[in-house]
Amino acid sequence: MTAGYLDLLGPLGPESTGPTQDLMLSGVVPRVYERWWRPALGRVAKGALGPGMAEERRIARLLLGLAPGDRVLDVACGTGAFTRDFARAVAPDGLSVGIDVSQTMLERATAEAERTGVTEVAYVRGDAQELPFADASFDAVCCFAALHLFADPFRALDRMGAVLAPGGRIAIFTSARGRSTPLRAWESLAQSRSGMRMFERDEVIEALEQRAFHDIRQRLTGVTQFVGGRLRNA
Repeated sequence: MTAGYLDLLGPLGPESTGPTQDLMLSGVVPRVYERWWRPALGRVAKGALGPGMAEERRIARLLLGLAPGDRVLDVACGTGAFTRDFARAVAPDGLSVGIDVSQTMLERATAEAERTGVTEVAYVRGDAQELPFADASFDAVCCFAALHLFADPFRALDRMGAVLAPGGRIAIFTSARGRSTPLRAWESLAQSRSGMRMFERDEVIEALEQRAFHDIRQRLTGVTQFVGGRLRNA
């Protein structure tokens, strides 16, 4: 146990996908992530009429259908704002687990959990593409604002599906390419410079269908998308 979280990576970690992920691993961004960084970037990506952070958390809870006693995994949890919110929803008998590769993010997450008195929460430093949990160990899995940063996002989806129990729910917030030629040209440039992947609008839906998810819902806003689904029963 390190600084309030379980470290399964030690000095090692997945190779960075580019400048954006490098910033997530730094010591600067975690200090401003919840209050400034994530809301500001989200507003640009979601557009002026897109949901704010409080609405994002509400969307996540609705897509996940959380109830007291559930076990929920927050993939790439950052400083733990969603992880703490989920913990309140599954209390008193459930558990919310946040996993992230960034030591500085997790240090902030554990400090915030202690400061706010949230107890139904645990944090792990690990690789989202190789989730270190037993199969069928969670009722719900969330991955907001991170799938587009993974070197192999479809391997990450494989593992998210594997750790979900039959009938479990998934919620994703990630990129979505626009339709106009000028916008797509800008997106291609941003993708090459930042290391962020821009998913086609039907790409994540099709990936979930291939992994036995059904009842899939999608909401597009700006150059982003919210996607939810349920894993078929065995």
